[in-house]
Amino acid sequence: MATKASLTMKMLANRVGNFVPTACITNISLLRYSQSHLLRGYTTEKKEQAVAEDATAADQKKVPESLEIERLTQELAAAKEQNNELLDKYKRALADSENMRTRLNKQISDAKIFGIQSFCKDLLEVADTLGHATQAVPKEKLNDNSDLKNLFEGLSMTRASLLQVFKRHGLEPIDPINEKFNPNMHEALFQKEDSTVEANTVIEVTKLGYKLHERCIRPALVGVSK
Repeated sequence: MATKASLTMKMLANRVGNFVPTACITNISLLRYSQSHLLRGYTTEKKEQAVAEDATAADQKKVPESLEIERLTQELAAAKEQNNELLDKYKRALADSENMRTRLNKQISDAKIFGIQSFCKDLLEVADTLGHATQAVPKEKLNDNSDLKNLFEGLSMTRASLLQVFKRHGLEPIDPINEKFNPNMHEALFQKEDSTVEANTVIEVTKLGYKLHERCIRPALVGVSK
C-alpha cells in the first residue's frame, strides 16, 4: 500500500516537474514577445519622431530659402528694370548723336555749296550791267558801225562767259515769262489786265532772278496778269 502511494507521489511530482518548466518557458516566450513588440513600438515611435523633427527642420530651412529666393527675385527684377532704363537712355543718346552728326554733315555740305552765295550776289550786278549794256545797243546801227558791232559782240561774249561760270558753280538765271507766279521764286511789282493768259501768270520780267543749287538767292522782279 505504501509502495503504491509512493509510486503515485512520484508520478505526480514528475508531472508537476514537467508542467512547471513548460509554463515557465511559455511565460518567458510571451515576455520576450511583449518586450520585442514594445521595443519595436518604441523604435517606430522614435523613427516617426525623428522623421517629424526632420520635416520640421526642413520646413524651417525652407522658410529662409523661400525668403532668399524672393529677395533674389526682387533684386533681379530691379536689375532688369535698371538695365532697360540704361539701355533706353543709351539708345536715345545714340540717336541724338546720330541726328547731330547728320545735321553737322548737312551744315558742312551746305557751307561748301552755299559758301559762295554772297560772292555770287555781288557778281549778279555785273551780269545785270552787261545785260543792260547789250540791250541798250541799237540793233539797226550794228551793221553801219563796225566798232559798235565789235563792242556789242564783246559785251555779249563776256556776259555769256560769265553765265557759263555761274552755271558751272550751280548759279542759274530765273526767267519766268509766261509761267505761273511762284512767290518763292518771283516778286510781283505790278498787276496788269491780260485776257490772253490766265490770272496770276507772269507776263513781264523786269529783272532776272537767280538760284544757287535750287535755292533762290534773288527773286525775279515780274509783272503778273489779273
